[in-house]
Amino acid sequence: MKKAGFLFLFFISISVFAQQEPNVARFKTRNEKLKAWLKYTNEILDLEDYPKLLVAAQKGIELSGDHLAYKSRFYFLKGNAYEFNNNQSKKAAANYELALKYAQKARHLKNETSSLMRLNYTYYALNEISKRKQLIAYIKKVLDTTKNTYTQAVLNGSLGEYYLDYSEYENFIGYQLKAINYKKQLVKSVANTENIGVSYCQIASAYVKMKQFEKAIEYLNEARPYIKTSPYISAFSCNYYMQCFAAQKKPDSVKKYYKLIYTYPTVKDSLFLNLSFANQSMSKFYADRGQTNTAYQYAKKAVSFGQKSTDEEILMEANTVMGRVLYEKKDYKNAIETLKKASVNALNYDKEFFVTINKKLSQSYAALGFWKEAFYYNEIYSKYNDEMMNESAKQSIANAEARYQNKTKQQKIKNLSTQNTIKNIQIEEAKKQRIYLISGLALVGIIGLLLFRQNQNRKKTNQKLQVLNQELDEANKIKARFFSILNHDLRSPISNLIHFLHLQKENPELMDEETAARMQTKIISGAENLLSSMEDILLWSKGQMENFKPRFKEIQVESVFSDTQKHFSSIENISISFENPEDIILNTDENYLKTIIRNLTGNAIKALEKRENPKIIWKAWQEKNQTFLSITDNGAGGNKEKFKALYNDSEVIGIKSGLGLHLIRDLAAAINCKIEVCSKPDLGTTFTIIF
Repeated sequence: MKKAGFLFLFFISISVFAQQEPNVARFKTRNEKLKAWLKYTNEILDLEDYPKLLVAAQKGIELSGDHLAYKSRFYFLKGNAYEFNNNQSKKAAANYELALKYAQKARHLKNETSSLMRLNYTYYALNEISKRKQLIAYIKKVLDTTKNTYTQAVLNGSLGEYYLDYSEYENFIGYQLKAINYKKQLVKSVANTENIGVSYCQIASAYVKMKQFEKAIEYLNEARPYIKTSPYISAFSCNYYMQCFAAQKKPDSVKKYYKLIYTYPTVKDSLFLNLSFANQSMSKFYADRGQTNTAYQYAKKAVSFGQKSTDEEILMEANTVMGRVLYEKKDYKNAIETLKKASVNALNYDKEFFVTINKKLSQSYAALGFWKEAFYYNEIYSKYNDEMMNESAKQSIANAEARYQNKTKQQKIKNLSTQNTIKNIQIEEAKKQRIYLISGLALVGIIGLLLFRQNQNRKKTNQKLQVLNQELDEANKIKARFFSILNHDLRSPISNLIHFLHLQKENPELMDEETAARMQTKIISGAENLLSSMEDILLWSKGQMENFKPRFKEIQVESVFSDTQKHFSSIENISISFENPEDIILNTDENYLKTIIRNLTGNAIKALEKRENPKIIWKAWQEKNQTFLSITDNGAGGNKEKFKALYNDSEVIGIKSGLGLHLIRDLAAAINCKIEVCSKPDLGTTFTIIF
């Protein structure tokens, strides 16, 4: 939620009546002209017409000349115009720096105070850490040297905001309570008391972050009489009440304040901001109770109001809440899209939200099985979550040390009576300080070591998961490849046997005694060949159960040809010949090569259906230190597109009627050979295996 708008209320007049541009020429002195023009410029600021304010402030700078106090004020107003119009923080800071410079030269404490306060916010928005530290050191010097109530009220509040930004809640509350005391002293001279209520609300918000909800409610109750005339600050307080009662599990109170927010008029961006924040709280409330559908409806409203508010931070928070709800609804794709929107500037606004976003992104990608992306976002989540834990540990130690130092100082003041007593206390406290500091450093070291070990274990686990996923993926590919081979090598011979048996049973009259005897011989031979092939394949499968990898040894090509000839002995009407005049020996995996040759032969047989004088010729020869095996058929042939799977890794051909060319290609690659094809329409096809 925006903080800049909170304290800026301190400097805005309650008058919002439009005035006409004054005719400065009718005033006699320059002081009168500047006074009239400043009044007019302040009225434009009240109306929040920032483009017009920019023009008026620039004219005021030009009118000021060497009048440094007025020049300082007009530069300040020009900074307002840039800061609150599209949040142009860089230009705003440049003008506030000039305003501070001229205020210091003019020794105008009020203008200096205003400029210091706004620079604190703009340096925060620009992440100018070094400049901001120097500014805070200077603000502390100003507070130490002035008794001015106005300056004390504003700059103590500004210091509190600085410590709030770094989650140093005890320091923040201390400075804010000082600011409230000085603001109460100004009530007699300043009609607007809303800033006191704002400060109480901010203290309540700090207690909410510390999860001290009873204390938060106590300060919200303190704020109520001061903010009752301001609808948008009252809406802020309602949101804090909702957070407190949600944590205390009081649903009736949560709903009461949710409804109350809707009673305020939505004429300001901050009210849309409050409505978005209220619906976020309701969405979280129901999501925590597992009512995701109800949570989703509130999340939609939160996003809608966040868009209307034009506040990037509140929209980021709304999208984070929506992303969480979508994840819990198992709508992971939309959850990822929404969380990525939220992550754009999340780190600049709130590290806690950034951590939540990356955690949910990792979980969403994991749910979809995208492990690479899940691992990437988990790494980001782990890094910044560890940083937050370290910061929290350091802050706890710093707060403990601060509390310890405060207690020891108070004890010293009470017990000082003599010089000896003072020395004894100093020595004793010095010892205690060393013990506390050593304990604190040891605690930080232990926490750091635990975080380091946790991070190392997480990395090892993720690496193991990646290896297991790769092995599982490879195993699935191996299964698919192996079953494809079984499908082709066993189905075709069994189909031929069944065909012969059906012919013998259903049409015995078509066969004379000679044909019947020949058919029986073929059936017996085919069954024996099938049994032999099955034994080969099963023995091969046993050896391949752990890993589908080739085992190289020297084999005779003649034995492979002989095995192929037996395998297809039941094929009739097709002449299959094998030529191996050089009696070639190869160093390869016998089963891989048999599978390739059997399946190229089977594909050739299919290509010869309904062809006259069908022929298949296998040849083996050597040439230029290379060995060649080729199969040629006189089938219908085809174009390059038909054999695309041999050359394109992404091309896949089905295996319903035989082994796909993509699997033949993969088996060939595994035994370090390649396959080339030459095919001519109506003339036939030649596949050549090159070793």
